Amino acid sequence: MIGVLLTKDTGKIVGPVAWLLGHIMNGIFSVLNAIGIPNIGLAIIIFTIVIYLLLLPLTYKQQKFSKLQAKMSPELKAIQDKYKGKKDNDSMLAMQAETKELYAKYGVSQTGSCLQLIIQMPILFALYRVINNIPAYVTIVRNAFYPLVEELRNTEGAAEFFQTLKSATTFTSKFTAEEFTSGNVEFIENTYIDILNKTSTSDWANISEHFTNLSSSIDKTHTALNTFNSFLGLNIADSPMYMIQTAFANRQFLLLVGGVLVPALAAFTQWVNTKLMPQNTDPNAKIDPNDPAAQMQQSMKTMNIMMPIMSAFFCLSLPAGMGVYWIAGAVVRSIQQIVINRHIDKTDIDAEIAKNTEKYKKKMEKMKSSPQMNMYANMSTRNISSVAKKEAVASVDVEKKVAKSREVYEKNNIRKDSLLAKANMVKDYNENYTKE
Repeated sequence: MIGVLLTKDTGKIVGPVAWLLGHIMNGIFSVLNAIGIPNIGLAIIIFTIVIYLLLLPLTYKQQKFSKLQAKMSPELKAIQDKYKGKKDNDSMLAMQAETKELYAKYGVSQTGSCLQLIIQMPILFALYRVINNIPAYVTIVRNAFYPLVEELRNTEGAAEFFQTLKSATTFTSKFTAEEFTSGNVEFIENTYIDILNKTSTSDWANISEHFTNLSSSIDKTHTALNTFNSFLGLNIADSPMYMIQTAFANRQFLLLVGGVLVPALAAFTQWVNTKLMPQNTDPNAKIDPNDPAAQMQQSMKTMNIMMPIMSAFFCLSLPAGMGVYWIAGAVVRSIQQIVINRHIDKTDIDAEIAKNTEKYKKKMEKMKSSPQMNMYANMSTRNISSVAKKEAVASVDVEKKVAKSREVYEKNNIRKDSLLAKANMVKDYNENYTKE
């Protein structure tokens, strides 16, 4: 069954996205198998191209924002400097209003490229998940592990032996899970498939030596997987580090070249891709500590240096198939970047700014004349009238109370020792003093 995950999906978003991408991957591999090229490496490349083409509109919006941000950055900094140190409510509201108008002028959202990145992140994580766990999504590859996993499930001591394999390091907790100990058939078989899918050539040799009674199923499965994983003379299920070690041990020069090329190309293509990314600031300019955009650009610059190095490092220990994915992804992104850069460079930014400004003015005028805005205006007018009316009533009440107090005083209907009597004595004194 396509999309049956061998590792438990914990992501609420990544899981469904991976399920959808898994269907695409399964379709690509089925087509390749139908034309006689059932190759996982080729399927990964085609799959990567398809996904990045689907992401092209988001990528274009993200790069366009970077271009516009570079142009609007001085104006944004001028607004920030204008209200620097002003923490009162009026200044904060005015700053927000001017910033909003500036973003509207350039036709971009204040969230910037964050929205595009948020949308892309689960897709890219799901893409990695599908490629890293091909049997969970590709029916033909999954079926290649049968009947071997059924026989291993019924073989005494198989679980104990498999835990000694290097490829089982990340799956040891599955052997103590309740599903495994209680005899859940699907869970046990999926555990063996997970491990066998990450098994290197040397571990396959150890499995063959240990389970001699299963030699027929082991050879059949290993041969089928080798056919699927063979790409340009390399077994992409093996890690480049394993290839390099095997090449030195057996003096295989071509295998050594392949083992070095995969991480080297992964790092190089990542580096080229970062160089093609639009730069928002002058690389030789001094970083302003008060400019958030400049600080972010400096952080991105540091990341662009580290990413290629990290790609090469991780690629050495992971299966070469992941390296193929990284290389393919970087190449596709680089080609996309060249096309996008040329298109954006041909765009008349000033004309687009004028267009966005006019659009923003029309939008504001429309909002002012909208029924909703009129309703808010009427509500505000009613509130003001109500407050004024309450204040007038309160004033009349005060005047009535003062007049009544005066009447009581003048009729001498007050106690001589009361506060009102003393207050009026002061009043009489002031009036007499003023007359004199």
